[in-house]
Amino acid sequence: MPQPLHSWRESLLVYSRPRVIGMLFLGFSAGLPFLLVFSTLSAWLTEAGISRSAIGLFSWIGITYSIKVFWAPVVDRLQLPVLTRMLGRRRSWMLVAQMGIALGLFGMAMTDPLHTLPLALFALLVAFSSATQDIAIDAYRIEAVEKEYQGAMAATYILGYRLALLVAGAGAFYISDATSWPYAYTVMALLMTVGMAAVLIIREPERRAEASTGSREANLIERLEHGKSLNAWQHRLVKGFGSTVVAPFVDFFSRNGRMALFILLFIATFRLTDITMGIMANPFYLDLGFSKTDIANVTKVFGFFMTIFGTAVGGLIVMRYGLLYPLLLAAIFAAATNLLFSYMSTVGPDLSLLAFVVSADNLSGGFANAVFIAYLSSLTNTAYTATQYALFSSLMTLPAKFMGGFSGFMVDGYGYQTFFTTTAVLGLPAILLCLYLIQQNGRKAYG
Repeated sequence: MPQPLHSWRESLLVYSRPRVIGMLFLGFSAGLPFLLVFSTLSAWLTEAGISRSAIGLFSWIGITYSIKVFWAPVVDRLQLPVLTRMLGRRRSWMLVAQMGIALGLFGMAMTDPLHTLPLALFALLVAFSSATQDIAIDAYRIEAVEKEYQGAMAATYILGYRLALLVAGAGAFYISDATSWPYAYTVMALLMTVGMAAVLIIREPERRAEASTGSREANLIERLEHGKSLNAWQHRLVKGFGSTVVAPFVDFFSRNGRMALFILLFIATFRLTDITMGIMANPFYLDLGFSKTDIANVTKVFGFFMTIFGTAVGGLIVMRYGLLYPLLLAAIFAAATNLLFSYMSTVGPDLSLLAFVVSADNLSGGFANAVFIAYLSSLTNTAYTATQYALFSSLMTLPAKFMGGFSGFMVDGYGYQTFFTTTAVLGLPAILLCLYLIQQNGRKAYG
């Protein structure tokens, strides 16, 4: 274990910093729209009598979150008229995105769900605006504080996000049951004012010096221009494309050299074990013989509080010990907890064991989320924060989501015990890559 960077008291006091507290409200604003275009919307459509095939097509709206890297360069570089001058680049984009979310939710509330096309367009507006807000919030979080505080920023962000999921999930169900779905979505739209108020209260991060075009970026632009006779506007277009879209990626490889590919491979494998396993978790509980009430009570109560506790501990450990060793611990925990599910598949519906396994899984998951978000944040160059973080966050989930699509075939063919053991083994590449990164970091520091 490395030498502590801060005392326990200093590490705990990080949660009293205003910007760390502010992430609680930004996390709430980021989490609120998510379920409203996914499972909550599916419930509304089901009650309205929409076909299962149409409901399945609505899920494609979620692809918006996975492709946000394509417009992240615009959020990174484009200044909004008037608003950027008043609020700054990050806060202005956050506010515009929040207004788009609220407008889309109001539109959904005013639309008859039988008119699926207008409802889908309003839901797409919500998803696009939500993904844009994520880009701006991630960039703000990284730029607002030093890297050592990123774990705490991630922890309070996740807490706010989780609270919002409760509101947009269970809260929307309670409201719709007492009144109607349109009224529930209207309330959710009004709750976006929480994020808007936070944006107006927090301070814009200090403006960093714009990145000058490095030698590799300059060479790239020269190649784009080579052999062509460009007029003035074409030259500006090529140069703008190079500095806005290409430069963030060239910068990452320039800074990290041959380690860049290992880092990207580590990012792509870190979430393989838990995302692949998580897809089959609820079917596993039901097939094992637990009632829906048991599942809801354990996963919602134990799961929620253990996730929050795990994220708080993750932020604390990052503050005290740095990033790489907590990352290794998180990777080991993620794989080990899957073995607990494998064991539970041989025992049967034991409620106490379910509570223990779910608690361990959510504790390790919360810890891993806080540490990993802090790690991804440390990899970005503040000149290209939004674009680079959007790349990392997309790479973090896409391979795991792809592999998760085969999880049902694995369970059908080999059973739950083999499936969960296999998902634990999927955690080994991340563990080995983390050990390699620690070794290379030691050589860089001492060699």
